[in-house]
Amino acid sequence: MSPDRRVAVVGLGVVSSAGIGIDDFWTGLNTEPPQGERRVADFDPSLYFDNPKEARRTDRSVQLALASAAQAIASAGELAAGPDRCGVIFGTGVGGLQTFEDQVLVLDRKGARRVSPFMIPMMMPNAPAAAISMRHGLAGPCEVLTTACAAGTHAIGYATRLIRCGAADVIVAGGCESVMTPVGTAGFVNMTALSTSGVSMPFDKHRDGFMMAEGAATLVLEEWGSAVARGAEVFGEVLGTASNADAHHITAPAPGGAGALRCMQLAIEDADLTPDDIVHVNAHGTSTPLNDAAEAEALHRLFGPHGPLVTSTKGVTGHALGAAGALEATAVLLAMRHRKIPATAGCTTPDPDLAEFRLVTGPAADWEPGPSLSNSFGFGGHNGCIVLGPA
Repeated sequence: MSPDRRVAVVGLGVVSSAGIGIDDFWTGLNTEPPQGERRVADFDPSLYFDNPKEARRTDRSVQLALASAAQAIASAGELAAGPDRCGVIFGTGVGGLQTFEDQVLVLDRKGARRVSPFMIPMMMPNAPAAAISMRHGLAGPCEVLTTACAAGTHAIGYATRLIRCGAADVIVAGGCESVMTPVGTAGFVNMTALSTSGVSMPFDKHRDGFMMAEGAATLVLEEWGSAVARGAEVFGEVLGTASNADAHHITAPAPGGAGALRCMQLAIEDADLTPDDIVHVNAHGTSTPLNDAAEAEALHRLFGPHGPLVTSTKGVTGHALGAAGALEATAVLLAMRHRKIPATAGCTTPDPDLAEFRLVTGPAADWEPGPSLSNSFGFGGHNGCIVLGPA
């Protein structure tokens, strides 16, 4: 990486069941989470649209994306690059599933002529990036990654590489998801991925699956020199990124967390650091038996039992699939700002059969912010890791 193309995070926005806006989100990460569904119960899309008709013609997942992007861009201030040098890279796991399900019912009950002409643009997975680019006049690279639960992290990583290589100066990057529909939920239930207890318990002895969530988070990334020159508030820096594949199984992680281990190593190498430099990890930590065991093994093999402080914020947020990586990157940056690492909510009895690492349980941990990893490992064997540093 050229030292002249470092990447600063200059804007943050979040819509989550743990809170809307970064202040409420941070409070939520440090509050006892509710049991059951992790919907954004108090989200009002009308606050982000000029008229109700526009909101009705936008799938909920895109509504969440637009809301988080509006927050992030507002916090970034006036962007220092022209429209052609500003882009949008977003991630989502599924796309507009609610719209698709609704229109299948319309077709069945009322016939083909009643299917909405807005169905395709509402449900297409690229809709979040398209909507954000049009809303804010961002005419640079505009793409969506759909790599399951790694999509949000991959979007931030890809955006970072675009700025590094000079293809753009500012990228609005993040992830969104809203698939808590009847069919979507039934699919996850029937594959036994969801918790039957209604509690997300990452790395706990009694964990029994994840709590599905919805949400969105957006980071505004800017070339470092540009951000400093305009006096922007810098939340942190993207130091390194990595992406690889398990090449093993459509849902199960590679044995021993081999793919996750290599991805973390690659991200650290990309940041020109060593494992000893990493002081915090926001784990993927979904609360499923296989994922947590594989990630624990990878963490132990890379860092040993006395390595960086590790937390999984999914104990609070639940698992927002394609939005998870962006939500967790935001959590890392806020942990740096507040100099505290949220505890792994829901983990009351750490699993003694897992490989040993330093899991934050109980109260939030005080820390001296430094290089930190954010991990995302998705169905299909997609792995994504980013290294974030304090401003």
